[in-house]
Amino acid sequence: MRRNKHLLLWSSVAALALLAAAAIEENFLKEWRRIQRSARADAGPIELHLRQIVIPALGATDRCVSCHVGMAPGEKPGDGARILAAHKPVVHDPAEFGCTVCHGGQGRATERNDAHGQVRFWPAPMIPMRFVHAGCGSCHAHLRVPDIKLLREGANLVERHDCLACHRIDGRGGTLRPGGAGGMEGPDLSRAGASGYDGEWYRKHLDAWKQGAAGPWAASFGPIDEAERRAIDTFLGSRVGAPGLVEAKALFHSLGCRGCHRVGGVGGDDGPDLTGVGEKDPGRLDFRMIPGEPTLANWLAEHSRSPATVVPDSQMPILGLTEEEIEGLLFYMLSLRRTDFPEAYWPKDRIRVERFGEREFSGDGATVFGAFCAACHGRAGQGMRYGGMAPFPAIANPDFLAVASDAFLEETIRRGRPGRRMPAWGEKEGGLRLAEIAEVIAHLRRLGSVAAAEPDVRPPRWVRGDVAAGASLFEAHCAGCHGARGEGAEGPALDNQVLLSAATDTYLVETIGRGRRGTSMPGFRKGSPVHSTLSESEIESVAAAIRRWEVVR
Repeated sequence: MRRNKHLLLWSSVAALALLAAAAIEENFLKEWRRIQRSARADAGPIELHLRQIVIPALGATDRCVSCHVGMAPGEKPGDGARILAAHKPVVHDPAEFGCTVCHGGQGRATERNDAHGQVRFWPAPMIPMRFVHAGCGSCHAHLRVPDIKLLREGANLVERHDCLACHRIDGRGGTLRPGGAGGMEGPDLSRAGASGYDGEWYRKHLDAWKQGAAGPWAASFGPIDEAERRAIDTFLGSRVGAPGLVEAKALFHSLGCRGCHRVGGVGGDDGPDLTGVGEKDPGRLDFRMIPGEPTLANWLAEHSRSPATVVPDSQMPILGLTEEEIEGLLFYMLSLRRTDFPEAYWPKDRIRVERFGEREFSGDGATVFGAFCAACHGRAGQGMRYGGMAPFPAIANPDFLAVASDAFLEETIRRGRPGRRMPAWGEKEGGLRLAEIAEVIAHLRRLGSVAAAEPDVRPPRWVRGDVAAGASLFEAHCAGCHGARGEGAEGPALDNQVLLSAATDTYLVETIGRGRRGTSMPGFRKGSPVHSTLSESEIESVAAAIRRWEVVR
């Protein structure tokens, strides 16, 4: 009996001690309480209590402001740790949208790791701070973003023409200088692409420069030619108050990623749809081959370096990206979130994309080619080789462009190459529009420095060669690269109905005769140590043999 009494007594004491410890922990030692005790407003200590932002329409209940007190509605703490600081200036009031909508994490939690989503099985961890503006992709779909070369050209011109002497862009510029030059005389242009800017800026600047005898107008401004002004306008149009994000998107538009992946319904089908890749649940990913922490960012970065190492059956080649390019792609992919909010909360750019079909990429040829074609054909149209894949042709090759008419190029892009990785961009859902195809063709001609194909006065089908002799010549000289049945190997597939219907006999004859400089395709009008010369009649016979595969409808 005495033993049972002692057991009851001491177990009760232990239970009381645990309850007391829990009460002390909850009411005095919680991290958010310690943080709030350290906060000092103008009138002294702030009131200690849980703070939260509730947005019923977005399903957001965010208690992040219990620690980040300076970001809570109505709170203005003064001195204290960095965590107590007010939110940096943004377009939206954080109290209107909450925290997790943009940053991710677990809004109801009040412990650091829980709140940041760095716990097992939480599907939406916080976006890494170095990519903080990726959260803008939850709502926004920035429009008409150019390729990275055009964007950087505009940025360099802004620097070269000393625009930052008077204007601030993404936190840079507008600084005081000796002699009174500079000093933020002009408006902040960080959001010029979203809020708009004066289209007559150059004329007005030039008038002020002509009248300015001294000061910033004389020291920091001068005439700018039209091409450079267009590049500067392109850059200003990309400034939407999300530093780095638009540049990351421009990089994505330069590497040909849409050639295999769809984003927002536009792009290819060879790879997975990337529209929501920034919201992938890390708990569903395989991290066995991923160095470092098991985070979505690390998984995406390693997959960009070596796709088949991370996903064994991946068809994505190793693109040879630099670490800087991987970091940029990672930034953009983490922004691909597109959370399903009520349309009343959609910004105008997202409405214009999803309801009116506006493009997120610029419509110029360089950008469209970069977004859809560069991964396979090279950024300069030089052709590409990847391990385990058939080579992709050099479509900016001058010898090709000299014999390929605009109609042939349009037909090729529009109808693709059935059976190969070249899709029918003009016929598939999420493909290219006719105006965009025309821009790509013009861009190819600029890349190859061939303004137009050589005139061809002959009818599309004029060859009357010996098919049997041509077949023997094809087997001897062509089958090694193009396959015995023209199915393609080192060289492109010739037994392809779209190619055969679009190509004229002159195209076939001239391609065989002159070859393609800089590639493995020789010109058979001139002999070499590895192949003999073919006469014109023999070349025409080879073209006739190729024609025998065409199915005439």
